[in-house]
Amino acid sequence: MPYRLSASLIAHSSDVRALSSPTNDLILSASRDATTIPWQKSTPDASFTPAFVLKAGSRYVNSVAYITPTSDAPKGYAVTGGQDTVINVFRLDAPRDDPDFSLIGHTENVCALDVTPGGTIISGSWDRTAKVWKNFTLSYDLKGHQQSVWAVLAVDEGQYLTGSADKTIKLWQQHKTVHTYEGHRDAVRGLALVADIGFASCSNDSEIRVWTIGGDTVYTLSGHTSFVYSLSVLPTGDVVSGGEDRTVRIWRDGECIQTLVHPAISVWAVSSMPNGDIVSGCSDGVVRVFSASKERWASEEDLKEYDAKVANTALPSQQVGDVKKSDLPGLEALNSPGKKPGEVKMINNGSIVEAHQWDSATNSWQKIGDVVDAVGQGRKQLYQGKEYDYVFDVDIQDGVPPLKLPYNVTENPFSAAQKFLESNDLPLTYVDQVVKFIEKNTAGTNIGSGSEEYVDPYTGASRYRSVPSAPLGSGSSYQDPYTGASRYTATTSSQSSEVVSQYMDPFTGASRYSGAPQPPASGVVAKILPVEKPITFLQANVSAMQGKLLQFDEALRNEISTSSLAMNPDELTKIEEAFNFLNAATATPRRQPAVTLAAVHVETIIQVLERWPSLQRFPVIDLSRLVTGFALEAFEVAPGLKEKFVEALFAASDWNAPWSLPLPKAKETNMLLLFRTLANIFQEKISLSGVWNLKILEYLSQAPYTSLNKNHRVALATILFNASCITLRTPVEKAFSDQLVSLILRVLELENTDSEAAYRALVGLGNFIYASKARKLLNVGQSGELVARIHKLPTTFPEERVQNVIQEIAALVS
Repeated sequence: MPYRLSASLIAHSSDVRALSSPTNDLILSASRDATTIPWQKSTPDASFTPAFVLKAGSRYVNSVAYITPTSDAPKGYAVTGGQDTVINVFRLDAPRDDPDFSLIGHTENVCALDVTPGGTIISGSWDRTAKVWKNFTLSYDLKGHQQSVWAVLAVDEGQYLTGSADKTIKLWQQHKTVHTYEGHRDAVRGLALVADIGFASCSNDSEIRVWTIGGDTVYTLSGHTSFVYSLSVLPTGDVVSGGEDRTVRIWRDGECIQTLVHPAISVWAVSSMPNGDIVSGCSDGVVRVFSASKERWASEEDLKEYDAKVANTALPSQQVGDVKKSDLPGLEALNSPGKKPGEVKMINNGSIVEAHQWDSATNSWQKIGDVVDAVGQGRKQLYQGKEYDYVFDVDIQDGVPPLKLPYNVTENPFSAAQKFLESNDLPLTYVDQVVKFIEKNTAGTNIGSGSEEYVDPYTGASRYRSVPSAPLGSGSSYQDPYTGASRYTATTSSQSSEVVSQYMDPFTGASRYSGAPQPPASGVVAKILPVEKPITFLQANVSAMQGKLLQFDEALRNEISTSSLAMNPDELTKIEEAFNFLNAATATPRRQPAVTLAAVHVETIIQVLERWPSLQRFPVIDLSRLVTGFALEAFEVAPGLKEKFVEALFAASDWNAPWSLPLPKAKETNMLLLFRTLANIFQEKISLSGVWNLKILEYLSQAPYTSLNKNHRVALATILFNASCITLRTPVEKAFSDQLVSLILRVLELENTDSEAAYRALVGLGNFIYASKARKLLNVGQSGELVARIHKLPTTFPEERVQNVIQEIAALVS
């Protein structure tokens, strides 16, 4: 019998990212709504219902596993992992608000879990490691992958498999690598044991490979049309897979025997039950059970409703290929059987183009949606050497240079919005507004409703792509803990506002977008220089930052060797006051803080920075970023405080440690937060008295630019741009201006990959020249030198905004 829908389990409010179905009466589902739900049957014939809800925090839960019953836990344990980096273990017979065990060791998102029959836990993380936990304590660190570990699998009690975004799979004997399997062309996302053969793996390359433990590829399963996220194996030995093409596929003897299309964007997870039923978890937040046993099928009414949901979804033409309506056959074409499972046929049904997929299990064509056109403006636009259907100019605020938002209609709009915000160091709380703008002003049509789509701040919506290890000069794939890594992220609560104009700026609410379909420009280019307002990094999830800092402090306190590094009661009080201040300062609407931050709070931060280990410093440096952003006056009272603060920041970021690539993750993170803190220091109200400003520029001049990744470079260019804004407001010392111009020119000479860093540096140079010319400080010799340097700038960035600034600068010095 074919598989058909058995049940739809609805309780989660966001994507279901992971599943475990160890018995016929228990399903564990983990979701981005920060919960894990055990679904249970009271009797074999009953329906699945939520037994209770497990919630250890407010962050996404991305992985789940099950530990079989023990004398202490007669119903077993649920094991969960996610963005909070902690593995939480809950007893299922006596659930509590807090987990029974919390396993701390990973430093980034825990995205994969598996458990051996003996109760050993294997975890995989974006920190590029896997870990083995026995008796709820760490036994082994599995280090060797170059990128995130997306999949883990226990072969037996002493052997483990790990799959990574570095495109490899590794076999481990305890903590040693035994074998490395190569063959996938993109990130490895899932692993499953295949009896009598070895194991299967799936990847973002859309393929499934079946391997022997010795490393031979037995066969490759091709049929998915996009990323394959998850695998499971049925009791019969058939392989089950789920992926971004919204299908679950069942494979037997190297062939796809059935395709189950879902009314959702992504099938994130699949799991098999002992009775042969299949469980899927999707981006629409629904857990679905499919059965090949007719007695467990849903009612005929529910089956018709489900088929209608699938049939009524809209498919962009790009997903199924070019469509020329006049050449398509009519409904009569469905009388001919398909040639293979999953074959897609488009037919002309009056005014509608329909997509039908051949289901070999039922020997029938199944309608999977209506094909809609998705076209751009009718012409391609170039951005950074690539063609896009749209390139929007985005004014983020008055007086700040506009940013570029490229978009192709074949992209997921959430993914495009995510990339735009990350590349411009903007808070992810704006993602919904950006998506609304894209959807309003383009003709692309998405599958399902907008509410069913959700962006993963770490993987770029439903499309995680591995990034090759960065060579010298190209930056690295690492993203900062706020906008793209796993320490903590901006809150996911929507701050969206209604669209009040045709092209609303999601950041200011003003109607200042350009680049959407519009009348031809008049040929008049608006002046850019001078740009007077600095760019600040004020995005914040204060409670998450505070929780992480206190978690680290508690861990230091509980370890004998590090207990002396923990904060004393007075320091704890001052840090708590700082967070209370920031909670009020970042509230909407802003509240009046009960305590005003003063020099003593800055001194406390300096003390913690100076003694905490490198791996634990990032929330303290990030706290410094917000204190400089919201309470800069605290630095102005005590003489020499800014100098002391700057020295502590550079020391905390391991500035003087070796710069050999790849940079240690701790240094990479701390340096990014350092740069953002320094950018916040150069605000309009800052006093340049003292030598702190020269110290900053002196340190920055020591940095090997080619060792910095993209986020570092944009933040560094922002520091220089913000410093240039000060030169517009007040005269500066010659030593400061000379060092500033030297740094800007160095960035412009070395930057050849990121236009945003180059643009910010160019505007900074323009600001300085504008101020110098206004004060008649620019002599003929300097003008000639700058003209020569500008004309030598590489033509790497042909963007109009870059060329316009270069022309304005040339006019200023001519």
